[in-house]
Amino acid sequence: MAVWNRIKSLSFKQLFLLVKTFALKPQYFFPTHQATLQTLQICNRLYGKKHHKNNITNAFRHALWNILIAFHCYKKNKSIETSVNWAKKTTDLHEKLAPNNQIEMLMDLQNNNIGRIIFTEHNLFEHNKEAIISILKEKMKTAVLITTISEIENFKNEFVYLEEL
Repeated sequence: MAVWNRIKSLSFKQLFLLVKTFALKPQYFFPTHQATLQTLQICNRLYGKKHHKNNITNAFRHALWNILIAFHCYKKNKSIETSVNWAKKTTDLHEKLAPNNQIEMLMDLQNNNIGRIIFTEHNLFEHNKEAIISILKEKMKTAVLITTISEIENFKNEFVYLEEL
């Protein structure tokens, strides 16, 4: 399983940070894990292995992951703000723990944020997963291919990606 392999590859310091994050909010461990697995399953079904590259399907995956974390946490806490904050905290942590170059990290952070914005603006806690997928696929139509870090700033409300499929 990719999630477990990623955890096993962490340094002691990284593992401590991960454990500390979930120790402070243990009620969100299972919803976050469930969201992570569902995100990978959905993206594998829709895009095969393509979503592991820095393309538009990767942008979709990052946004979906944030939406599903917030979605599953909302079921526990009934707070949009708390759920979105937790999604930000955990996915920002992922970017800190996963080795990426700067432009890839900024791209991922932007696409994570787009997912949280979409979750909030579309009241996605009231929708099923197929409706969420449909909304994200529509958003993909406006995704922007970028080549430099400075371009990310110009497209704050759009998916951004680095390479074509």
